[in-house]
Amino acid sequence: MAKKSIMSPRLKEEIAKELGFYDVVEKEGWGGIKARDAGNMVKRAIEMAEQANGEFAKRNE
Repeated sequence: MAKKSIMSPRLKEEIAKELGFYDVVEKEGWGGIKARDAGNMVKRAIEMAEQANGEFAKRNE
């Protein structure tokens, strides 16, 4: 059974481009990326979410 992705395809592509491994995704698909790249992608998504949450909290103070 395939796992459902929590990140949108657009967000995953954006982060992969930012981290410099989107070329691998284009050639081999998401299964072709290294575990380290996948971990860095999750880490970056968390950082982005925390930053967005912080900005949201500041606006609502």
